[in-house]
Amino acid sequence: MEKELKYVDMVEQPISMHPKKFALWLFMVTVVMIFAALTSAYIVRQAEGNWLDYELPNIFWVTSGIVVLSSVFLHFAYVSAKKDNISQLRTGMVVAVVLGLAFLVGQWYSWVALVDREVFFVGNPAGSFLYVFTGLHALHLISGVIFLIIVLISTFRYKVHSQAMNTMEMATTYWHFLGGLWIYLFMFLLLNH
Repeated sequence: MEKELKYVDMVEQPISMHPKKFALWLFMVTVVMIFAALTSAYIVRQAEGNWLDYELPNIFWVTSGIVVLSSVFLHFAYVSAKKDNISQLRTGMVVAVVLGLAFLVGQWYSWVALVDREVFFVGNPAGSFLYVFTGLHALHLISGVIFLIIVLISTFRYKVHSQAMNTMEMATTYWHFLGGLWIYLFMFLLLNH
């Protein structure tokens, strides 16, 4: 009888995840599928010819470093929140937000560098793909920066701490995802350019 009760308890325990976290994971899977389709289309279109080669802007190296550094500071903020170290949490969040904004500014300057090299959105499939990759990623990154700002404001309202980590966990997951996505795109462009 005791074994039966243990079995029933195990069966009735559903795997639980906060609905917002589940929605975030579904969204990230969707984004992965979009960029997988775009990178596949890039390879197929490149094989067809009529492909103008150009140098990738050097600022991509800088923005890649910025996005990695922002993830480091966000992880620092996350660990600080788990330890209820509110001052370090706030510091990490402020730096992560500033670096996120710096990444977006850097992406804008990458477009300026492309225009200076006469690589435009139209007339060159290679350039078109690059603008779509960076623009679509920047759009997602804007949503990530907004999310980080919301969490930052919450830290000043004492709503993020070891007993209230849901929003912080979601922001950290999403930001690390966006950083990883950028590194993937940059490496893809370096290897297939």
